[in-house]
Amino acid sequence: MNWKEQVGGWLRPLVYLGRNPISLIGAVLTTSSAITIVAFWLFEIVLGGGAGVYPYAGILFYLILPAVFILGLLLMPAGALLRRYRLRKQGLLPTIYPRVDFTHPLLRRATALISVATFLNIVIFTTASYKGVQYMDSVRFCGTTCHTVMQPEYTAYLHSPHSRVACVQCHIGPGASWFVRSKLSGVKQVFAVLFDTYPRPIPSPIGDLRPARATCEQCHWPQRFEGNILLVLNHYEEDEANTSDTTVLVMKVGGQSANGPEGIHGHHLAPGTKITYIALDTQRQVIPVVTYTDASGKSITFRSTSIKATPQQLAAGEHRVMDCMDCHNRPTHTFQLPGDALDDAMQHGYISTSLPYIKREALAVLKAKYPNRPDARSRIASTLENFYKTQYPQVIAKQSAQLRQAIQRVQAIYSRNVFPAMDVTWGTYINNLGHMNWPGCFRCHDGSHVAANGQVIPNDCSTCHDILAMSEHNPKVLNELGMK
Repeated sequence: MNWKEQVGGWLRPLVYLGRNPISLIGAVLTTSSAITIVAFWLFEIVLGGGAGVYPYAGILFYLILPAVFILGLLLMPAGALLRRYRLRKQGLLPTIYPRVDFTHPLLRRATALISVATFLNIVIFTTASYKGVQYMDSVRFCGTTCHTVMQPEYTAYLHSPHSRVACVQCHIGPGASWFVRSKLSGVKQVFAVLFDTYPRPIPSPIGDLRPARATCEQCHWPQRFEGNILLVLNHYEEDEANTSDTTVLVMKVGGQSANGPEGIHGHHLAPGTKITYIALDTQRQVIPVVTYTDASGKSITFRSTSIKATPQQLAAGEHRVMDCMDCHNRPTHTFQLPGDALDDAMQHGYISTSLPYIKREALAVLKAKYPNRPDARSRIASTLENFYKTQYPQVIAKQSAQLRQAIQRVQAIYSRNVFPAMDVTWGTYINNLGHMNWPGCFRCHDGSHVAANGQVIPNDCSTCHDILAMSEHNPKVLNELGMK
């Protein structure tokens, strides 16, 4: 038997059984979706359009159409199998299928066309799968597909130091196992969005977030954090002159040195050491027990004298190994409080301190409640304009440009931090870095966590920073450092 007879024997049942409506519909779906997908890829390559410009187009061309393409491929053999089943049930299934005659030009061309189409289908399927996964891992997909749900987190991300780091690098990290876990979790989230069952606001912290050592430490190396950081923090009063005072701190970031671990990072992340704790609440703010294990394996447990917890509560609490996220719990999705945001804007010159009472008035309009973001922008502008028109007309006459810039900055502060549709307002998300607005460091460093031998987790200010100036007007130290 030559090769033509062998191929013909294989093709006889395919040709005979493939002549059915379901297989034909599958062929149409596969062909039409393939042509559309390839045309979209060419559009992206040649014209630079596509999902990068139109984020919702990616859902259609990277997810829905490839699914239609695969559905068509599945329908073709499904139709043939269904026809075979029906013919067998009716007793009409031939024992010998009609001969496939390759001497017929039409059949030869059809066979060649099917062979080429099969090869192209494999190429398209492989490429579509890759581009679909690539699109689902893109920042635009994570941040804009579920626009209302992710708008607060995406907005904060765009204004963060990690805005050029893809979401998946922190939320998934390297390796196939966490990729699969994230996609399975994503299916649940898709249904939550479709059926409008997602929580408002999105809860934090994320319970099943991958450990920071497998994500953060792909870029950050704790043992290489060295030295100190100088912080200059300005605060502005709500008086007519927007009087400022300045705090100057030296933060002891530390790391690993020839003398061993130093500073904040050195003592919390020293090689071979481990810190575990028990949290009684979902936001990890109430911590009654902390255990420190040194490099030799020796452990010491500190128990809070101010937090009374029963053995049952301790057993039911979250038992967690401390990592970067316990202090830097919002490294990319940081939301400011209104006073801090205004101080920062005024310190950097985005809001002129020469505008009378600008801190007081801006703080008032930011704290007011608005039904939605467009209304907030409109009322922030009108309220501030009306204040200066009625109380300080000279500002309108001589400082209109500064006032306009201040209004735009106040609107931007609101837009970056408040999202009524998701019930995200000032202070919704706790930031554990520091201890000014929330307990933060003082969850453990409160002076009340005591070990059996009397040792206490320290809460002395000098443990983490040296204060060079505290709420001073024109601190002398800044002149000495040449910063004034």
